[in-house]
Amino acid sequence: MRDCLYFITDAHLGSGTDSMERERELCHLLDTIEPRCHTLVLLGDMFDFWFTYRFVVPRGHVRLLGKLAELVDKGVQLHFFTGNHDMWLFDYLEREVGAIMHDEPVVMEFGGKRLLVGHGDGLGNTDPAFNCLRGVFHNKLCQRLFAILPSSLTFGIAHRWSDSNKLKHAKQDTLHFMGEEHEEIVMYCRKRMAKEHFDYCVFGHRHTPLKHRLGPDTVYVNVGDWLINRNYAVCLPTGEIQLYNGQQTVEEWC
Repeated sequence: MRDCLYFITDAHLGSGTDSMERERELCHLLDTIEPRCHTLVLLGDMFDFWFTYRFVVPRGHVRLLGKLAELVDKGVQLHFFTGNHDMWLFDYLEREVGAIMHDEPVVMEFGGKRLLVGHGDGLGNTDPAFNCLRGVFHNKLCQRLFAILPSSLTFGIAHRWSDSNKLKHAKQDTLHFMGEEHEEIVMYCRKRMAKEHFDYCVFGHRHTPLKHRLGPDTVYVNVGDWLINRNYAVCLPTGEIQLYNGQQTVEEWC
């Protein structure tokens, strides 16, 4: 019986020497959950970099793409939230796999619960430099100009930028819950909660698996990542969300 909703985020496939191993493990998980999976939500940064060209497909990730297409063909509803690393997927997964694409957080209902769901990048960020760069990335003209450049150049630049960004976050030691006043996703959720009720707010991006109570009836869940921790989350038919690291339930509350 397909009665569960699954969340997976931040696999960063294409990054690191173990990318193919991570992809195989992810496909094995999808095989394992398939009998009960009603809806699969990929919360972004599943690919370390992607750019959808008009006539060619970036190399790699064929196991995951084939598995996602197979799940959709079997009746699983697939949602994909673009992250800050794979924002340029455009309509590729929609056309080729049958995914429902999202660029911004959306409200979902499952098991009688209201869920605010998204990737988490850029929510509430007021840094001018960051917002300027994000504006460039989302600019249609800049995207067309980027598509003209040789892929050997663009992918090389993208992966070097991605690696340096990971090193920066590692040095800053931000991969832990830093308190509500420093968590942009949490602050965004509170602004949304001032206008409407959510039972859960489910996001990725932070690579930090945890649950945090935002109110008597609202829980913030960060799914963590598939890059290092092999995390995923499950919304059961009862509406309860469980967080996993491999086969182990994660009950880390902050």
